[in-house]
Amino acid sequence: MKKSACIIILAILPFLTFAQQKLSKEEKKLLELVDKNYQETVALLEEVLNINSGSLNKEGVREVGRVFAREFEKIGFQTEWVEVPAEVNRAGHFVATRKGSKGKKLFLIGHLDTVFEKDMPFTPFTWLNDSTATGQGANDMKGGDVLVFASLKALHELGLLEDRSVTVYFMGDEESSGDNELSRRDFIERSKSHDIALGYETAQGFNSVTVARRGSSGWTLKTTGRQSHSSGVFGQYAGYGAIYEASRILNEFREALAEEKYLTFNPGQFIGGSDISYDSETGKGEALGKTNIVAREAFVTGDLRFLGEAQKEAARAKMREIVAKNLHQTDAEITFRDGIPSMTPRPENYELAAVLNQVSLDMGLGEVKPGDPGSRGAADIAYVADILPGLDGLGASGSGAHAPGETINMKQFPLLIKRNTLLLYRLTR
Repeated sequence: MKKSACIIILAILPFLTFAQQKLSKEEKKLLELVDKNYQETVALLEEVLNINSGSLNKEGVREVGRVFAREFEKIGFQTEWVEVPAEVNRAGHFVATRKGSKGKKLFLIGHLDTVFEKDMPFTPFTWLNDSTATGQGANDMKGGDVLVFASLKALHELGLLEDRSVTVYFMGDEESSGDNELSRRDFIERSKSHDIALGYETAQGFNSVTVARRGSSGWTLKTTGRQSHSSGVFGQYAGYGAIYEASRILNEFREALAEEKYLTFNPGQFIGGSDISYDSETGKGEALGKTNIVAREAFVTGDLRFLGEAQKEAARAKMREIVAKNLHQTDAEITFRDGIPSMTPRPENYELAAVLNQVSLDMGLGEVKPGDPGSRGAADIAYVADILPGLDGLGASGSGAHAPGETINMKQFPLLIKRNTLLLYRLTR
């Protein structure tokens, strides 16, 4: 075991000693097993972090899936690779299952892909200090995937998964889905035979859990103007041009909607000029133009995040209304693209949060409260949120997700594994 990992475990053992008096004999054994296996857990984390698995790197995503297949088969799971239709143009998904007749049937959700594509600078797993490591997808969310496996391994080694039903579903295209409807069809269908969904996106420390999270969708704005000499801009003949029209619309979006709770709308790309092109698959765009030409074309693409379908549809209606008012000699159109739905709060989610809170209190880790939906983005658990009660944000903690230098909190990691292990144990009794 690395020296830093040893230091972490020794530091937390006294912290847990008193709290363990509230745990059952089997629960204490589970915590001991997590410690016993921790060196192998960190080795698995390092192995999967060192495989590039950007959403578009299909072979890399499959390779991470093969690593997890190897490990899950060792603990009695049946594994398979779910192919997606060719038009989705993604790798597919990893699934591991055990079937039984006792306890709640669990549907555990993660993803294998990251935002870091193969042509981006690579960051291998690296210890930064005794409590922090870095690597691509460290907290979003290969750390969560490894956490799931470590918990199930401990349960398996004590025979506590016998005659229990658990499905582990690690998506291959959460960060960039080629077609949400086609890609999530199998995921949604399998969820229907379960009782509880648990998502392992990044944890926000020990004291918060996700009972609701916003959905995301996309929008594309296209504006046109009358290409002419710039000396005539604003005039009767030339008008305002496509770039001014796009700018007007974006500013009115901000003025009309920016203060609405849980609603955000972000223009991620803006291209304008006399001639433009855009590749929706790669996100690359080009524009031709000169400062003395009134722009003929402009293109803006962005996302819209919301809590509940009613908020989404109301925002879209207002955006359409704003787009319909055009500056002189311009035209505009906006189209919307459905993405990930929102995970709306339901009473059963709060009941599950209460179970997690009791586990945390019994371990001496403090109170766990439902988090603010506005602090979380979209996630795959939302596709099944109307089918199953669930929690999310149960994975590894860290910082800098989606950015170079993404980290995982290795001081919290073993404790989060232990907390999750006891949660799964109590839910399946």
